[in-house]
Amino acid sequence: MNKRGHVMNAVLLSIGLGAVLQPTWDVATAEMIVKLSVPVTLGALMPDVDTAFGKHRKTFHNLPMLAIFMAWPLYFENLQYVWIGVATHYILDVVGSTRGIALWYPLLSQEYNLPVGIPVSSSKSDLVTVLVTGVEIAAFAGILYYVWPEAIVYGEQIATMLP
Repeated sequence: MNKRGHVMNAVLLSIGLGAVLQPTWDVATAEMIVKLSVPVTLGALMPDVDTAFGKHRKTFHNLPMLAIFMAWPLYFENLQYVWIGVATHYILDVVGSTRGIALWYPLLSQEYNLPVGIPVSSSKSDLVTVLVTGVEIAAFAGILYYVWPEAIVYGEQIATMLP
């Protein structure tokens, strides 16, 4: 997947997740979309920083790095949604490319992908990006509403305590 595909995924994902988290379709929904869009987009672009100095699809494309991004909010109170962008970047690179990523780097250099991957230059890459994004949004909604519905109540309680 290329930068354009990752940004498209981040923007569509921010809109979809904003609608899932604030399904009222009013100002609150728009505010949630804006709140998600910057950190998710930053996270979606972050793994490709390794193209400048490291081994691309290895240095920042692995599960240990994702754990670091998921821990970010524990130590810093801003950009708590960056990990979503990073995780979806990985998903797109595994599903939407022929090469895949080294999930366990630096422990293992083996790259993992799915056989349905397409070349980045393919005319179908935008369609794959939209389909993967739709599946990500549906999975998030399913987890939030059916697997862990208490998260909605906890989120509302936390939101009332914030300034």
